[in-house]
Order: sequence, then structure tokens, then C-alpha cells
Amino acid sequence: MIKQLLRTCCLYFLSAMAAGAAFSSDASAQASFKPAEQNWPHEKPITVIVPYTPGGATDIVTRIVMKELSTRLGQRIIIDNRPGANATIGTAHLARSPADGYHFATVIAAHAVNPHLYQMPYRNDDFQPVTQMAELPMFLFVAKDLPVKSVAELVNYGKTHPLNFASSGTGSSAHMIALHFANINQLEMTHIPYRGSAPIISDLLAGRVDMVFDPILVPMPYVKENRLKVLALSAKNKWPDEPNIPLMTELGYEGFDLSSWVALLSPKNTPDTIINKMAEEITDILKDDEVKQKFTQAGFIPKAAGPLKLKELIAEDSLRYQKIIDKNRIQVE
Repeated sequence: MIKQLLRTCCLYFLSAMAAGAAFSSDASAQASFKPAEQNWPHEKPITVIVPYTPGGATDIVTRIVMKELSTRLGQRIIIDNRPGANATIGTAHLARSPADGYHFATVIAAHAVNPHLYQMPYRNDDFQPVTQMAELPMFLFVAKDLPVKSVAELVNYGKTHPLNFASSGTGSSAHMIALHFANINQLEMTHIPYRGSAPIISDLLAGRVDMVFDPILVPMPYVKENRLKVLALSAKNKWPDEPNIPLMTELGYEGFDLSSWVALLSPKNTPDTIINKMAEEITDILKDDEVKQKFTQAGFIPKAAGPLKLKELIAEDSLRYQKIIDKNRIQVE
């Protein structure tokens, strides 16, 4: 009797082991994530790729947020700058990174534009949206000697005089917004691409370029010195320190609230628990008064939007920019 019982128990144990081995690979993969999720983020440093050069606006915002996040998580966070190819080099590296909760990347609105201009080394579904971190409003600056004092006067002037506009490159937010402005006002304007903001401002001050949609940080001091003029703001809300600058929507341009933004992505299949934790922590960080002040000084507005909202933002901007690109037949030379 006892031997029979022991034999039965052994057979049951072996059957249970065999059944466990027959689990699907998906179930095994999910099970293997459990320890990583429970220990996260204390196994190794978190790496955040910034696909732009150190010291730039995107890099500054990323470092402000990640410094606070590092303290909150008690975890080292490494900023990995990988500039080039309109941010696609760094973003492609994220697409190839493991979905273990230790790899993220910062992207801006150009992320929604690039697929319509370039042969991409990745697909949109290679990424999992985490959260938006900031909005970058775009102001309409014009040369001092241009004989206009308002957007309406600029449009009337452009009907009878050739206008040119600057941008930081084909496909940039400044390029897309200026094209949208030209389209809705039926203006013929010449695009002059530059490499960075400094040469744009230099030529705008010299009158070699007529106008630019640009963040507030660099040009605004020249407005204070009466060396440039600012006519409007493309955003949903007014700039806190400059309430007298009208929104494009206030001037009758319905839906003209295009602005750039900064957001965080992770590789697809990153566990939801980690995604949600990151989004929650960053949302709290953006409520901090000192962080808000640092953002304002850099020309940004703190703005959190979790995974679903960010996914919607990218899709909406992608559609809007695709229409602008198709209408103007924009191609990268």
C-alpha cells in the first residue's frame, strides 16, 4: 500500500513538471519579467538616450527631469547623447535596446515628422510611449525693419512683397509651422534652412531673413532691446511672463496651436508596471515649483501626459504634419 502511494505521488510530481515545461513561450517570458519588475530599478543604471547634442534645449529638459527622478528612485540615471540624422540615430538605438525598464529616449515633435521625410530604420510600433514632459511654444519673430506691427500687417505685406522665413532645418517645427502659416494665408514664402538657432538670430538681426517661428529663449532679449519684433505665439496657452503676446488662435487662426514638445519613449514590450511608474514619478516632478522655474528659464512649459495621451499626441501631430508635407511637396535633399 505504502509503495503504491509513493509510486503514485512520484508519477503526479513528474506529470506536474512536464506540464510546467509545456507552458507557452509567451507565458515563460512574462514570468521571467516578474523578478525584474519587482527589483526594478535597482539592478543597474537607467539609460536615457538624448538624440541631440549636449547643452541643447532637449538635453537641458531631459537632465532637469532625470536629476529629480534619480533622487526619487534612488537610482543612477545615465544621459547618453547620440545626435545625428535628425534624431533618428539615437531613436533607432532605443528601438534595438532591451525592453527591461532600463532603456528610454527623449524625443521631440520631429519624431512625428521624420517618418514622412526619411526612410526610417524603425517603425512607430517599435516604441512604447511613456509620458510627455514639456511643451515648447513657438513665437513669431520678425526683423526690426520689416514694416509691420501685427500678424495682419505681416500678411498684407506678404501679399505684395516677397517674404522669406528661417528654420533650423527641413522638417523642423519652425519649418512646418511657417509653411502652415503661408498655406492658410495663401502666401508665397521662401524657406531658408539653418543649422541651429544662433545663425538664424544673427541673420534676423541683420535683416537678411524676414521672420521665424522660434522658442522664446534666444530671441526675446533682442525684442526687449527693440532689435527684433514679436507678433504672436503658436500654442494653446499664453506664455506666463508675456501675457500681451497674442495667441494665433486669438487672432482668428482656428486650430493654429502647433508647438513642439518633449516626451519620453521606451522600447516596445517594456512592462506596463514600469511604464506607469515612470509616468507617475515624472508627473509629480513636473509639479515642483523649482522644476517649473527651470523649465521657464529654458523656454519650456512643464506638461505631463501619460502613455495613452502621448500616443494620441504623436498620432495627431503625425497626421497634421503629413498634410503640410504633402501639400507643399516637401522632400529632403
